[in-house]
Amino acid sequence: MQSSPSPAGRLHPRVEERFVHGAREAARFFVERSNVHATLERLVDRLTELEIPYAIVGALALNAYGYQRMTTDVDVLVRREGLEAFKKAHLGLGYVEEFSDLRDTTENVKIDVLLTGEYPGDGKEKPVSFPDPATAAVRGERFALLPLASLVELKLASGMTAPHRLRDLADVIELIRVNALGKDYAESLHPYVREKYLELWRAAQASDDE
Repeated sequence: MQSSPSPAGRLHPRVEERFVHGAREAARFFVERSNVHATLERLVDRLTELEIPYAIVGALALNAYGYQRMTTDVDVLVRREGLEAFKKAHLGLGYVEEFSDLRDTTENVKIDVLLTGEYPGDGKEKPVSFPDPATAAVRGERFALLPLASLVELKLASGMTAPHRLRDLADVIELIRVNALGKDYAESLHPYVREKYLELWRAAQASDDE
Protein backbone atom coordinates (compact mmCIF):
# COMPACT_ATOMS: atom_id res chain seq x y z
CA MET A 1 0.00 0.00 0.00
CA GLN A 2 1.44 3.37 -1.00
CA SER A 3 2.11 5.67 1.94
CA SER A 4 0.56 9.13 2.03
CA PRO A 5 2.91 12.05 1.46
CA SER A 6 4.57 13.57 4.51
CA PRO A 7 3.08 16.83 5.72
CA ALA A 8 5.01 19.97 4.91
CA GLY A 9 7.56 21.03 7.52
CA ARG A 10 6.86 23.82 9.95
CA LEU A 11 8.08 27.34 9.26
CA HIS A 12 10.94 28.28 11.58
CA PRO A 13 9.73 30.87 14.13
CA ARG A 14 12.57 33.25 13.24
CA VAL A 15 11.67 33.10 9.54
CA GLU A 16 8.03 33.78 10.36
CA GLU A 17 9.02 36.68 12.62
CA ARG A 18 11.06 38.22 9.79
CA PHE A 19 8.12 37.78 7.43
CA VAL A 20 5.74 39.63 9.77
CA HIS A 21 8.31 42.35 10.46
CA GLY A 22 8.93 42.81 6.72
CA ALA A 23 5.22 43.10 5.99
CA ARG A 24 4.78 45.71 8.71
CA GLU A 25 7.79 47.70 7.53
CA ALA A 26 6.52 47.60 3.94
CA ALA A 27 3.17 48.95 5.07
CA ARG A 28 4.84 51.80 6.96
CA PHE A 29 7.19 52.52 4.07
CA PHE A 30 4.51 52.94 1.45
CA VAL A 31 2.48 55.32 3.60
CA GLU A 32 5.67 57.32 4.27
CA ARG A 33 5.75 56.55 8.00
CA SER A 34 8.90 54.42 8.08
CA ASN A 35 12.17 55.24 9.81
CA VAL A 36 13.66 55.67 6.33
CA HIS A 37 11.23 58.50 5.56
CA ALA A 38 11.91 60.10 8.94
CA THR A 39 15.64 59.95 8.16
CA LEU A 40 15.06 61.41 4.69
CA GLU A 41 13.08 64.38 5.98
CA ARG A 42 15.53 65.14 8.78
CA LEU A 43 18.50 64.90 6.40
CA VAL A 44 16.88 67.19 3.82
CA ASP A 45 16.05 69.72 6.53
CA ARG A 46 19.69 69.76 7.70
CA LEU A 47 21.07 70.07 4.16
CA THR A 48 18.65 72.88 3.34
CA GLU A 49 19.50 74.78 6.52
CA LEU A 50 23.19 74.63 5.57
CA GLU A 51 22.41 75.52 1.92
CA ILE A 52 24.19 72.38 0.74
CA PRO A 53 23.22 71.32 -2.79
CA TYR A 54 21.99 67.71 -2.84
CA ALA A 55 19.92 65.20 -4.79
CA ILE A 56 18.15 62.14 -3.45
CA VAL A 57 18.94 59.07 -5.55
CA GLY A 58 18.57 55.31 -5.11
CA ALA A 59 15.33 53.49 -4.33
CA LEU A 60 13.61 56.55 -2.88
CA ALA A 61 14.07 58.28 -6.23
CA LEU A 62 12.72 55.20 -8.03
CA ASN A 63 9.48 55.63 -6.10
CA ALA A 64 9.25 59.22 -7.27
CA TYR A 65 9.48 58.01 -10.88
CA GLY A 66 6.72 55.44 -10.51
CA TYR A 67 8.58 52.26 -9.59
CA GLN A 68 7.57 51.34 -6.05
CA ARG A 69 10.45 49.67 -4.24
CA MET A 70 11.25 49.47 -0.55
CA THR A 71 14.64 50.40 0.83
CA THR A 72 16.34 50.37 4.20
CA ASP A 73 18.62 53.35 3.59
CA VAL A 74 18.77 56.84 2.10
CA ASP A 75 21.03 57.58 -0.89
CA VAL A 76 22.10 61.19 -1.27
CA LEU A 77 24.37 62.90 -3.80
CA VAL A 78 26.43 65.87 -2.59
CA ARG A 79 29.64 67.68 -3.38
CA ARG A 80 32.67 66.71 -1.30
CA GLU A 81 32.74 70.13 0.34
CA GLY A 82 29.03 69.77 1.10
CA LEU A 83 29.68 66.50 2.90
CA GLU A 84 32.47 68.09 4.93
CA ALA A 85 30.23 71.02 5.90
CA PHE A 86 27.48 68.62 6.96
CA LYS A 87 29.85 66.53 9.07
CA LYS A 88 31.31 69.62 10.73
CA ALA A 89 27.83 70.77 11.73
CA HIS A 90 26.15 67.48 12.66
CA LEU A 91 28.56 64.65 13.51
CA GLY A 92 27.86 63.59 17.07
CA LEU A 93 24.49 65.35 16.96
CA GLY A 94 22.32 62.57 15.59
CA TYR A 95 24.78 61.36 12.95
CA VAL A 96 27.92 59.21 12.96
CA GLU A 97 30.38 58.25 10.25
CA GLU A 98 30.41 54.74 8.80
CA PHE A 99 33.47 54.58 6.58
CA SER A 100 32.58 56.98 3.74
CA ASP A 101 28.88 57.02 4.64
CA LEU A 102 26.74 58.26 7.53
CA ARG A 103 24.18 56.82 9.93
CA ASP A 104 21.20 58.59 11.44
CA THR A 105 21.48 57.45 15.05
CA THR A 106 17.95 58.56 15.94
CA GLU A 107 16.36 56.16 13.45
CA ASN A 108 19.35 53.80 13.04
CA VAL A 109 19.21 54.21 9.26
CA LYS A 110 22.25 54.24 6.99
CA ILE A 111 22.81 57.19 4.66
CA ASP A 112 24.75 56.20 1.54
CA VAL A 113 26.73 59.24 0.40
CA LEU A 114 27.59 59.64 -3.28
CA LEU A 115 30.05 62.35 -4.25
CA THR A 116 30.13 64.56 -7.32
CA GLY A 117 32.85 63.45 -9.72
CA GLU A 118 33.08 59.88 -8.48
CA TYR A 119 32.05 56.93 -10.64
CA PRO A 120 29.12 54.49 -10.31
CA GLY A 121 29.45 50.72 -10.24
CA ASP A 122 33.05 49.58 -9.92
CA GLY A 123 34.24 53.09 -8.96
CA LYS A 124 36.68 53.20 -11.87
CA GLU A 125 36.95 56.12 -14.28
CA LYS A 126 34.34 56.03 -17.04
CA PRO A 127 32.45 58.53 -19.23
CA VAL A 128 29.51 58.66 -16.77
CA SER A 129 30.11 60.10 -13.30
CA PHE A 130 27.99 61.43 -10.46
CA PRO A 131 26.94 64.97 -11.44
CA ASP A 132 26.96 68.19 -9.44
CA PRO A 133 23.56 68.42 -7.71
CA ALA A 134 23.77 72.21 -7.78
CA THR A 135 23.22 72.12 -11.54
CA ALA A 136 21.81 68.64 -12.21
CA ALA A 137 19.06 68.31 -9.58
CA VAL A 138 15.41 69.09 -10.19
CA ARG A 139 13.66 70.65 -7.20
CA GLY A 140 10.15 70.50 -5.87
CA GLU A 141 8.56 72.04 -2.81
CA ARG A 142 10.08 69.48 -0.42
CA PHE A 143 12.87 67.54 -2.11
CA ALA A 144 15.54 67.65 -4.83
CA LEU A 145 16.07 64.64 -7.10
CA LEU A 146 18.09 63.82 -10.17
CA PRO A 147 16.06 63.87 -13.39
CA LEU A 148 14.97 60.49 -14.69
CA ALA A 149 17.51 60.43 -17.53
CA SER A 150 20.42 61.03 -15.13
CA LEU A 151 19.16 58.31 -12.81
CA VAL A 152 18.87 55.86 -15.70
CA GLU A 153 22.38 56.72 -16.94
CA LEU A 154 23.93 56.15 -13.51
CA LYS A 155 22.12 52.86 -12.98
CA LEU A 156 23.13 51.61 -16.41
CA ALA A 157 26.78 52.57 -15.87
CA SER A 158 26.70 50.92 -12.45
CA GLY A 159 25.17 47.65 -13.61
CA MET A 160 27.42 47.50 -16.67
CA THR A 161 30.64 47.65 -14.65
CA ALA A 162 29.87 45.96 -11.31
CA PRO A 163 28.62 42.34 -11.29
CA HIS A 164 27.24 42.81 -7.77
CA ARG A 165 25.09 45.73 -8.97
CA LEU A 166 22.86 43.81 -11.41
CA ARG A 167 19.83 45.07 -9.53
CA ASP A 168 20.54 48.48 -11.06
CA LEU A 169 19.85 46.98 -14.48
CA ALA A 170 16.64 45.40 -13.21
CA ASP A 171 15.64 48.83 -11.89
CA VAL A 172 16.09 50.30 -15.36
CA ILE A 173 13.82 47.64 -16.86
CA GLU A 174 11.11 48.58 -14.36
CA LEU A 175 11.60 52.31 -15.02
CA ILE A 176 11.20 51.66 -18.75
CA ARG A 177 7.96 49.79 -18.11
CA VAL A 178 6.27 52.13 -15.62
CA ASN A 179 7.23 55.27 -17.55
CA ALA A 180 6.56 53.73 -20.99
CA LEU A 181 10.00 54.85 -22.14
CA GLY A 182 10.51 54.32 -25.84
CA LYS A 183 13.39 53.04 -27.88
CA ASP A 184 14.18 56.62 -28.86
CA TYR A 185 14.76 57.51 -25.19
CA ALA A 186 18.29 56.17 -25.77
CA GLU A 187 19.06 59.39 -27.65
CA SER A 188 18.67 61.38 -24.40
CA LEU A 189 21.30 59.23 -22.68
CA HIS A 190 25.09 59.33 -22.76
CA PRO A 191 26.47 57.28 -25.69
CA TYR A 192 28.37 55.11 -23.18
CA VAL A 193 25.13 53.54 -21.94
CA ARG A 194 22.90 53.62 -25.03
CA GLU A 195 23.57 50.08 -26.22
CA LYS A 196 22.80 48.67 -22.76
CA TYR A 197 19.63 50.77 -22.58
CA LEU A 198 18.44 49.34 -25.91
CA GLU A 199 19.19 45.81 -24.70
CA LEU A 200 17.12 46.40 -21.57
CA TRP A 201 14.40 48.17 -23.54
CA ARG A 202 13.96 45.03 -25.63
CA ALA A 203 13.83 42.93 -22.46
CA ALA A 204 11.21 45.27 -21.00
CA GLN A 205 8.86 44.61 -23.93
CA ALA A 206 8.37 40.98 -22.85
CA SER A 207 5.47 40.25 -20.51
CA ASP A 208 5.34 37.69 -17.71
CA ASP A 209 2.64 35.86 -19.67
CA GLU A 210 5.00 34.97 -22.50
